[in-house]
Amino acid sequence: MTSSLISDSVNVNPVIIRNILIQLQKADIITVKRGTGGISLNRKIENINLLDIFNAVESLDNNKLFSFHENPNKKCPVGSRINDILQPKLDDVQNAMEKELKKTTLKDIYEKLKN
Repeated sequence: MTSSLISDSVNVNPVIIRNILIQLQKADIITVKRGTGGISLNRKIENINLLDIFNAVESLDNNKLFSFHENPNKKCPVGSRINDILQPKLDDVQNAMEKELKKTTLKDIYEKLKN
């Protein structure tokens, strides 16, 4: 499969697909061969989960999905405490999301697409 075929399938510019493919290749999820060589997976589909893909294509600041302004007004009763109050909840949300992504493999997606 080529980046042009993928871009036609999802209806986005091929450059976006190529950038994502570069990220997936850097994460050792795929191999890309120039020209008509196409794209191949480096692992079996049951051994690639959505968290692997998410981590390959998303860059998180300090491994955090949610981040706050780093210099809130220390004199403000809200700004000075909001990070400490919200961050544990947002960490829980991130952990739950990552757990769900890890449970779903490319094979799961493939099987649903077949039906």
